[in-house]
Parts: sequence; C-alpha cells; structure tokens
Amino acid sequence: MEQDQPRLSSNTPALASAIAPQITHEAEEEGISLGEILATLMEYKWLIASITLAALIIGLAFTFVSKPVYRADGLLQVEEKSSGVGSLKALQPLLGDDTTVSAEVEILGSRMVLGRVVEKLKLDLIATPKTFPLIGGTIARRYAGEEPNTPLLGLSSYAWGGEVIQVDSLDVPRPYLDQQLILTLGEAGAFSIADKDDEVVLKGTVGTRASSNGFSVFIAQIKARPDTRFRLTKLSAESAIADIRNKYAVKERGKKSGVLELSLIGPDAKQIELVLDEIQNVYVRQNVERRSAEAEKTLKFLDAQLPALKVQVDAAEAAYNNYRQSRGSLDLSLETQGVLKSVVEVEDAAVKLKQEREELRQRFTSEHPTVQAVDAKLARLNDRRKQFDGEVSRLPETQQTVLRLARDVEVSTKLYTELLNTAQQLKVSKAGTVGDVRVIDSAAVARQPIGAKPLAILSIAILLGLVVSLITIWLLRTLRVVVEDPETIEAQLGLPVYATVPHSKSELALDRRLKKGEGTGELLAVKFPEDDAVESLRSLRTTLHFALLDAQQNSLLITGSSPGLGKSFISKNLGAVLAQLGKRVVIIDADMRRGHINKEFGLPRAMGVSEFVTGQATLENIIKPTSVPNLYVVTTGQIPPNPSELLMHSRFEELLKQLSEQFDNLIVDAPPILAVSDAAIIGRHVGATLMVARAGKHPIRELEQAVKRMNQAGVQVKGFVFNDLNTDRQRYRYGYKGYVYRYSYKN
Repeated sequence: MEQDQPRLSSNTPALASAIAPQITHEAEEEGISLGEILATLMEYKWLIASITLAALIIGLAFTFVSKPVYRADGLLQVEEKSSGVGSLKALQPLLGDDTTVSAEVEILGSRMVLGRVVEKLKLDLIATPKTFPLIGGTIARRYAGEEPNTPLLGLSSYAWGGEVIQVDSLDVPRPYLDQQLILTLGEAGAFSIADKDDEVVLKGTVGTRASSNGFSVFIAQIKARPDTRFRLTKLSAESAIADIRNKYAVKERGKKSGVLELSLIGPDAKQIELVLDEIQNVYVRQNVERRSAEAEKTLKFLDAQLPALKVQVDAAEAAYNNYRQSRGSLDLSLETQGVLKSVVEVEDAAVKLKQEREELRQRFTSEHPTVQAVDAKLARLNDRRKQFDGEVSRLPETQQTVLRLARDVEVSTKLYTELLNTAQQLKVSKAGTVGDVRVIDSAAVARQPIGAKPLAILSIAILLGLVVSLITIWLLRTLRVVVEDPETIEAQLGLPVYATVPHSKSELALDRRLKKGEGTGELLAVKFPEDDAVESLRSLRTTLHFALLDAQQNSLLITGSSPGLGKSFISKNLGAVLAQLGKRVVIIDADMRRGHINKEFGLPRAMGVSEFVTGQATLENIIKPTSVPNLYVVTTGQIPPNPSELLMHSRFEELLKQLSEQFDNLIVDAPPILAVSDAAIIGRHVGATLMVARAGKHPIRELEQAVKRMNQAGVQVKGFVFNDLNTDRQRYRYGYKGYVYRYSYKN
C-alpha cells in the first residue's frame, strides 16, 4: 500500500477558521426579520395546513349538525293613561302617577305575565323524540316523509325523523321536577316511563290517562316505531319561566318613544311565534285588568264617602234654613258675599286635598314625596283659612253666623256634587276600560334563520385555524430551544462545523425502499450523485483531504449525542465519496447494540467485529466488499451481551491497527455518547473524532454535554457535521451566516 496517501490526523488546530468561515451580520441579530418569519412559516407549513384543515372540518360539522335558530318579534305601544272621557282627566291625582316605560318592561318580564303564558301553552311540559347523538337530530330535521324514517345501522331505539308525540298533561312528584324521563313505546300503543336510573315508574296506553305513585300522564297521540324512545320532562314554574327569559328580550325602540320591541328566539319557528303572541295578549289583558281594578278601587272609596257627605249636605241646609226663619229674612252684604266665596273655594280645595291624601295613604306611607307634597298644600290652605277667619271676626255677629251656615251649605253641596259626578264617570270608564297599551305588530317570525351563515362559519373556522396554528407554532418555538443553524455550535462550543449537510428527499425515498426490501445496497452518493447532501459530503471530503495531509493516523470516528442524528448516513456516504477517488475505504460498524449498516448494504450481520475480537474469525473473514468499488464494510457480527467490555479488548485495537495498514481510510460508526460509553472507548484508538448534530433535534446543552463526556474520557472532538438542514427554510431567512447554495449538473 502506498505510504504517501493522505492520512487523517488527530491534531488540526488551525483549520477551524478556514473550514467554517465567520460571516457576521450584527444588525440582523437585533431583531427578527421578515425572512425569518417566512422561513418559520414554511418550516411549519404542514402543521398550519393540518390545523386549518381540522378547523375547517369542525366548521363543516358544526354547520351540518347545528340547529337553525329563528327569531320572532313584535311591537307594543305604552300610551299615556286616558280614561276615554275628557272630564275624567281631573281624576289623575286620585288614580296615581303614570307608569313609566321601564316599569312596563319589567312587567313584560315578570312571573305574572310569563307564568300565565307557561300555564296557557303548557311550556312546562317537554316531550321530544330521542335522537342519535350529534347527527341524529340533523337527520331527523331533514327527513320529510310522512311515516317514521327507517333506523340507521339497526338503532331502532332512536328517532330518525317523522316521529310525533302529543302529551296533554304530565304530573310528577316534586323530586322529579326538572328531571328527564324516558318513554319507551311498545306494541299496540302501550308505553312505559322510566327515570334516570332506568327504573320503570309508570306504564300506560296511548289515549288513556295513566297514574301511579304520584305520576300521572295523558298521551293523546304517538306516531313512531315500537321500541322508539322519547324524552319527557316536567319543568318547575321557575325553570319554565327562566327558560323563556333566556331567549326573550324587551327594549324600547327610540328614546322616550313609548314603543317596546319584543323578541324571542328558538329552534321552532311556530312555537316561538305562538309564545310571543301569547306574551303580548297576556300583557294587554293584565293591563286592562289593572286599569279596571284601579277604577273599581276608587269607586269603592267614593261610594263609602257619598252617604256621609249627603248627610252633611242635608244637615247644613237644615241649619241654614232654620236660622233664617228664626231671624227673618237676612241678606248677605256684598262684603260678606265676597268673603263667603273665598272661604268656600278654600274649604273646597282643602276637602279635595284631604280626599286625595286619604287615597294616597292607602298606597304610600306618610314619608312618601307625593303625600308630603299634599300635606304642604294643606298647610298653605290652612294659612289662608286663618286669614279669612280674621276677616270674618270683624263682621257683625248675625252676618258671621249666616256666613258660617252658608259656607257649610256651599262647601258640602259642591263637594257632594263633584264626588257624585266622579262616581258616575268612573262607572262609565270601568265599563269601557281598554288599558293604556296596545299591540302595534303581532308576533312574526323571519323566514331565514338568524345567526352566522354557513359561508361565514367556514370563514371564521379557517381564520381560527390559522390563529390556533400560529399560536401553536409560537408555543413550539418558545418551548423548543434547539440548535437550528451551525453557527450556534461554533459560537457556543467553540468547535468548527466542517460540513453542513442539507435535507435530502432522495435519501428518504431510499429509506422507504429499504424498509420495503426493494433498495438493498443503494447509497445516496451512488444513486443520486448530484444531490445537495452528497455535494456537502464532497466538501467534507475535500476539507479532510487538504486539511489532514500530515495525518499520523487514517481512522475517523463518527458519533453523536443521541440516536436518530444520521451518523450512519454520514458514515456510509462519506465512505462512498472517498472510495470514488480511488481510495480503499472500510466502514466499521462499531455500534454493537443497534448497528444496522449491514442491512443498508445488503450484507449479513455475522462474521464481524465481535467474532474477530473473540477469536472466532480472521481479518480476511470479516472484511466484506460492497457494490461500490474500493468500499468495504466490517459489520458488528453477533450482538454480544457485553459490548463495552468487547470494545475495551486489546484485539479491537489490533483490529483497527490491521485495517489501518490495509486501507487508506477507516470510518468507525460508533453509538451515541450520551446513551453509552462505547464512543469514548473507541475514540482513544482513532486519529480524529467528528460528532454529528441534526438541525432542530437537540438543545445546545445536549451537544455541550456530549463534548464534555468525550473530553472527560481523554478524547478530543475536532468538530461537527451539521446534518439535515432545511435549505428551503434557509432560503427564506435573511442574514443566515452559513449559506447553502444549489449548483446542479446541467448538460
């Protein structure tokens, strides 16, 4: 063998800077460039596509299974209180203040109104067919046949469309309120009802009332297949009202317009129209009843006062006539007549205020502002009355007596007449009460469902998918602190990166063929010599050729920090490109635990390293030629129980020495250093050690620990081979310092 062949050396201190040139772009390190963002998106394009597609599928499923929701609306007008008789406007102080619009809104949502609607329409009784989860309801809604639909997959207990149930009444014990019961239809109209524990609580027949143990039900009609199940629920009044309130809204249309807009949503268009219409009717009826009740209350008050006033009128007239008869004919002077008129006006006003205060005291306390306002008016009238009393005291005694008696007659007669007229007007008003609210628009349902349209739902789903995918990418990038470019290794570890091997789709195809047993012995360097990864290995070959001319040893150890880095790929293809120069190259598979290079060359595992070390084979027996000229392989041999002890044997060192004498280059493929110590054992017997790092595979701390482990064993790692770099990603990055260019063959 020629002795002037280039040999691998373990001492190459000055070559790191020449092999991995340093190109700095400090400005780019200050922030994230648009190219970096684009590169990240391209790296995770399949993740983005997958998440977005999943979101789109979910959106389609939601569009398919979701129930359509309809909206019914109506309008009410709250008018100012009016009795219908113009003269009755004077009664407003007796009938109370106008009800505000906000108060009417609260009344529309009260239990008084909604409770009557629930009772009238039996909204506390829910009876629906039991459909298959998720898709059953959709299938049932889309079925338009007259007879019950044929069950899918033989699931006859579920309703699949066309089923009808009419329950006229349902009574359950109090503990079973708001609990779902299951009705199972039998043959000939028979049925059974079970509770949540599947215990039958009631049996009966359609068209006949059934009662037992506090349960009572009358089912007027069922159209379904035997064995079909239905859900029955008796709601409490509170639950039924709360269910309406959750779908019901009242608001004033326009500020101080007095027009109220009512709306109700639900999946059943006919049902919500009926419910909203009934709410309007109940509200109008209660308003009329309330107005009639107020008039009745006031009328009762007046009827109680009129007899007493009649007695006062008669007594005052009798006293006045008797006095005039006893004194003869007496005429009031002009001054006395003026005083009488003023006194009568004051007394009349005072009596009316007292009547009003008495009415108010039936509804409010004495501290109420309205009552206090009436009291203030009475106080002012009393002051005026005292002034008139002073004027009267200056009159002659006879005039004073006549004035007093005439005053009693005038005041009593006037008050009695006014109250009598009021009572008659109230009777007329009570008979024709129409209330102060009216329906402007009856309940009506829009033809199209409300809510988002299918196209909008799908658009939102796609948008959410993109947002979720971007958040996922951000989380992955934040949580995954891994080495993605060789510069990180050089900066953090101070070791050169001798070669950057790009990702190879062709190698993936060869691996798939190998797993199928179709591509045995196919190497990327031979099958696809123009591949970028092969060209990177040629660069590594060139580096080793010129950098290690003074080598004392011709053996090279290739290892890594952890499994799955592609060290075997580097070993076999580097051996192939070295052999293509006419060098005799041997690859030694020293991974005594999981070595598989023999499979990739289509060679048997037996008769390898383990047989030579144990003395079962000679050197000539273990050297196996490959399909590549000048390239040979030494397999692991039989997997030993003690790999580390085997590699520490002197015969292994002898093996390397003999092979070094027969071959120009030795490439030893060793197991990962962080998994086992085999690489450290082998590294003491080779000329140089290279470690393989894979892009995006491990954090820098892992590589640092691997180098430290090798140094502790007395093995110096000369540098790294950066494997599986995504060149498409680097193509989008701006400011990447280790550029990878493609320069393909062209005829």
